[in-house]
Amino acid sequence: MIVDPGCYDASEENILSAFISDNNLKPVLLVNTHCHIDHVFGNKYVAEKYGLTPIIHPIEEPMLDAVSRVAEMYGVNYTPSPAPQILKEDTIKLGDEVFEVLFVPGHSPGHIALYHAKSGNLIVGDVLFRQSIGRTDLPGGDMDTLLNSIRTKLFVLPDETKVYPGHMEPTTIGFEKKHNPFLK
Repeated sequence: MIVDPGCYDASEENILSAFISDNNLKPVLLVNTHCHIDHVFGNKYVAEKYGLTPIIHPIEEPMLDAVSRVAEMYGVNYTPSPAPQILKEDTIKLGDEVFEVLFVPGHSPGHIALYHAKSGNLIVGDVLFRQSIGRTDLPGGDMDTLLNSIRTKLFVLPDETKVYPGHMEPTTIGFEKKHNPFLK
């Protein structure tokens, strides 16, 4: 499963493809936790290279539609994402593995996180970072909603849950409960 391919240029696309090739992986799913530009830059590349359709939460569709305008506003190159598949289930299956889809809006209106209970791993996109949280000053962001999402959807998971954010280093739920200044 490829999550949030932020490949901006050919060198970053090559890094992703080399990692997949070097580890004998076969991508079968493309999931966007949310549709901010830095998380969907590589959607078209991944779709063409591996024959995958991006999967997004239905509330994120307008965000994905707006990315071309955002790219123009920032003056960056962007090749539009293929039309997405809309997430309709509360789980994503990858072979025999099951990821629970957690609806965690606040950074973006239809933001999701992916929890793999068996391994205790949580992919959070831009909701929670080591001693920080996602921005809420972007369109669709809301601080109270984000904090509520973290407290009610993420902080109920076991403390040892390993958190993989879209930026920065991994952390754990327990560490963030004790040390995250935004959630004290």
